[in-house]
Amino acid sequence: MGNEINKLVIKAFNIYQVNFNENTSIDKGRLNIRENIEKEAALGKEEFIKYLSLKIINPDEKNIFVNSILDFSPIAAKVIGKLGEGITHALNGVCVMLTGIDEIGNQVAEFGSSEGILKEQVIFDRAGTPRSDDIIIHVDVTLKAGKGTERKAIIEAHRACDYIIQEIRESLKNVKGRYCDEKHEYQHTIEKDRKNIVIIKQVAGQGAMYDTAILPNEPCGVEGSKSIIDLGNMPVLLTANEYRDGALRAMH
Repeated sequence: MGNEINKLVIKAFNIYQVNFNENTSIDKGRLNIRENIEKEAALGKEEFIKYLSLKIINPDEKNIFVNSILDFSPIAAKVIGKLGEGITHALNGVCVMLTGIDEIGNQVAEFGSSEGILKEQVIFDRAGTPRSDDIIIHVDVTLKAGKGTERKAIIEAHRACDYIIQEIRESLKNVKGRYCDEKHEYQHTIEKDRKNIVIIKQVAGQGAMYDTAILPNEPCGVEGSKSIIDLGNMPVLLTANEYRDGALRAMH
């Protein structure tokens, strides 16, 4: 019998509809997002961000043009404990897409941009991409001219997006766990007299569009995280449960 170190419980709630409303809330499969929250998200980031827009893309609305895709991220929140242990609430059926362009029309990219018709640019139902029936919360950032290849500007775009997600997370934390649609438990144990297994994952850490945030305050978040570049691209040891709980966020 192994020694139990900690346990991570992920409770997932299905979302079937996303709307703009007076307040951000989650109730009976419906996610309401506060109107004009994107204006607050850009405050204090005016050195780099010119505009920020927020849209809802339903599963049958993918035949639209989008700017260069910086990130897809799930929505999850810590309810009890720290990253990698305790209880996390997560949403199924919805994800966040961050895109970017600068004010004179340059797509945010270093080695090749990904703008185009959404259904043609993304292979859905793969690891790291939304499911084909997901509702997409689309955060589109317009940076000031020439800022699209500056590392700090890209980080500010992610922080603005995370501001919006955080308000959703706060509502998600208040949803009663007993009403979850799925429950997954992951026990971290150390087995005596058995070999340890280490999985090596190479992550990006070489510039504005190739950075990775590690160990944020919230699953797949930005605030509280450390950049792999700022850590000198040195190896970082994560537990399996930290990885499951969103310890990494790709900053591109």
